[in-house]
Amino acid sequence: MIPLDTNAAAIFAANRARGAVAFDVRREGGVTRRGRVQESGSLRVRFPSPEAEGLSAVLINTAGGIAGGDRFDTAIAVGEGARLTLTTAAAEKVYRAADAPAQLSVALKAEADAQLSWLPQETILFDRARLARSIDIDLADSATLLLCEIVVFGRAAMGEKMLSGAFVDRWRLSRGGRLVFAETVRLEGDIGASLARPAVAGGAAAIGTVLIVPGDEALVQRIRDIAAGFRGEVGISAWNGFAMARFCAQDAARLRADMMAVLGCASGAALPRLWLS
Repeated sequence: MIPLDTNAAAIFAANRARGAVAFDVRREGGVTRRGRVQESGSLRVRFPSPEAEGLSAVLINTAGGIAGGDRFDTAIAVGEGARLTLTTAAAEKVYRAADAPAQLSVALKAEADAQLSWLPQETILFDRARLARSIDIDLADSATLLLCEIVVFGRAAMGEKMLSGAFVDRWRLSRGGRLVFAETVRLEGDIGASLARPAVAGGAAAIGTVLIVPGDEALVQRIRDIAAGFRGEVGISAWNGFAMARFCAQDAARLRADMMAVLGCASGAALPRLWLS
């Protein structure tokens, strides 16, 4: 007879969602076209419509959310001179986990003169959610990157808060084969108390980051010039040839508005239409 706890663990593992998307885009005849596309499990990518020069892509999680023990992997390569903008079909919801965390892995690569915009909609963590995420970025010296991520700790509009759980977020950025940025954010246990601390989030429920490559002090100043219109807290600085903006707000709506203003200032390109719906 199989012990009950062993049987329960096997059933749990068998019911975890798995998803992976890997694709590349390349420049052909002055326009960007998709190359190899691989999909598995509940993760899909769609290319809504052809564009004049660049290409847009939308990631879709058909599992309807993320729970403990799930794993999703995304790998994207942008060829020399190609242009790609990627977003998600909706905000990603991460539900409570009994034990094992959900795992998200993102690998982005852009070759010489490529332009990559990684602009997913927000990730929402429910109470007792556990998420481990890694984002690895490999850029050629002449490639450009516009990347944003928003994390929301509970849905404030629904009166929900994330009181406990785990969020571990590992970022690595290499440019021209050299590591230029690395950090790991780790919030575990009593997350509600941690977020309430002035040195962490001062009671805010939403945080975000925009990474801009290349970025310099002139860009920093342009963003600071619009600071009077921000609805939350925004800080920006530049070093090692890139700029980074940090966001903190009481709810996702305020942070999203601030981030849209910064993205508009950093790039003349229009935001994905899904951001505006």
